Amino acid sequence: MALDKKTFQIRATTAIIFAAVMLLGLFTGLWPFLVLFSIIMVGAVLEFIKLVNKIKPASPWRYYLLSSVYIVLPIILLIDMGTVFTLFQHNLLDDIGVGVLYNPLLPCAVIFSIWINDTMAYIVGSLIGKTPFSKISPKKTWEGTGGGALLCVLLIATLAYLIPAAEQISIRHWVVIAALCSIFGTLGDLLESKIKRMAQVKDSGHFMPGHGGFLDRFDSLLIATPPVWLYVKLWMV
Repeated sequence: MALDKKTFQIRATTAIIFAAVMLLGLFTGLWPFLVLFSIIMVGAVLEFIKLVNKIKPASPWRYYLLSSVYIVLPIILLIDMGTVFTLFQHNLLDDIGVGVLYNPLLPCAVIFSIWINDTMAYIVGSLIGKTPFSKISPKKTWEGTGGGALLCVLLIATLAYLIPAAEQISIRHWVVIAALCSIFGTLGDLLESKIKRMAQVKDSGHFMPGHGGFLDRFDSLLIATPPVWLYVKLWMV
């Protein structure tokens, strides 16, 4: 099949802008981080409500309940992993205030693991993929899924070893986080594919030309974040 240059240019341009916005939101401070993921949360909730309404119209409270569990909670947990409340003295009278410190390391650990897993799974699946992984997503293969997870863990561990800032987290924790993101991120992708199939739509939305909507971009993140958060709270804090 011949390459559609116009489509490729649209997808490439959109992907570059998307990556730039994500990196700015992650690395420029607390407020850009909060604004970015608040927008993602609202956009994903609106798309989810439209999809559910296509499948089976229901009363509004059911939308709110489902979207709270599927979308709002994971975003809140991701924000929690990036923020720390701290006490500080802010005047000469020893008045104690409360501040919020922002550290992008854990949110980046989740997001970069998912990006790497998706990319490696696509590459490996394209090269050697033969065995279908799931009827829900026919293009996924066992070879691509397994290869993507393995390469994700290896690359994340390598980056953790090479990047000084990553030393805040031991390589063992990086490996576990990468593995959790690979496993649950794949499940998140399959879940959203199932929802779209039930709603009989190709994409959840159109905010990214050539790439779909908010749920298309963050489906893996929504399912991977809760187990990573739980691991962090139980074994890293």
